[in-house]
Amino acid sequence: MDDTTREFLDSLLQTSTPSGFEAPGQREWVDYVSEFADEVRTDEYGNAVAIVEGGEPTVAVTGHCDEIGFMVRDINDDGSLSLTRIGGSDKTVSQGQHVVVHTDDGTVPGVIGQTAIHLRDRDEDSYSKIREQHVDIGVDEADAAASLVEVGDPITFDQTVSELEDGRITARGLDNRIGIWAAAEALRRAAERDPEATVCAVSTVQEEVGLKGAQMVGFDLAPDVAIATDVTHATDGPGVPGDRDTGIELGDGPVVARGSTNHPNVVAAVREVADDADLDYQLQAAGSRTGTDADAFYVSQGGIPSLNVGVPNRYMHTPVEMLDLDDLDAAAELLGQFAARAAEFDYAVEF
Repeated sequence: MDDTTREFLDSLLQTSTPSGFEAPGQREWVDYVSEFADEVRTDEYGNAVAIVEGGEPTVAVTGHCDEIGFMVRDINDDGSLSLTRIGGSDKTVSQGQHVVVHTDDGTVPGVIGQTAIHLRDRDEDSYSKIREQHVDIGVDEADAAASLVEVGDPITFDQTVSELEDGRITARGLDNRIGIWAAAEALRRAAERDPEATVCAVSTVQEEVGLKGAQMVGFDLAPDVAIATDVTHATDGPGVPGDRDTGIELGDGPVVARGSTNHPNVVAAVREVADDADLDYQLQAAGSRTGTDADAFYVSQGGIPSLNVGVPNRYMHTPVEMLDLDDLDAAAELLGQFAARAAEFDYAVEF
């Protein structure tokens, strides 16, 4: 990963994009892909599509730009802010965290309060529900808080990208700004190979609240093939229950899902490309669903051959998600090479 692509990754990770409030991150993404795409367009909800023109088929490489977070549910008499979730926010990691409230006039810092251990009943050390937690922005009355924030303002953890050992990074919201990074990079790398197919990179909105953006794009763009790139659970870290171990490890390459959503011909084509390019990859069983935008793409129109390619991720939906940069770069390379060769393959199931 060179300096330019790493700078792009960091800019995505440092830009807050909670579901329903993705515009700042989408601007970053559009600016980047505009340097090499033939066309870039957005829709009314902020989904973004970058296109490198070619012939048939049309292949879409996608990720979702939104992240989980919180929202101001109410302003209390004491100036604290009550919370509601945006997506699958985890009540066990939220208290005692620095946060940012994103208002129309800028950002307001705060903390999600946690009663000191000295003052808590030791026999009742349980996790409060999100709606029972509060943000303290430093004021003592409702009017003062209301002059700064409004009900419905989104909230995200105030977290930076940290470098760990052996090429690994940790940050909030790797799920799934890394997917839109990979989609953009796949488009750039495919464009350098002068693809016969038309290649689209897609950055969708509102995946974390029900795959909404992918439903919109799948209907509107109607590609012949769609590959959704998202994080998937690496189960090689400490504390993972044994019955949840999938064998997916950080550093062993991107993950190709099989079953249900994942069209067998697309699976076979991507594996062939990986083998030809000597790119390591892992396999994952997805017997019912993938839980990603691929689940929305494959039932769009009359059925779009789709696949989920995952990037191994530890500690998903926490402020300290972790991945290996080599896995991410390999995912972009695999998707770029597949997109460049997409015209070579047949995606219709034969009987």
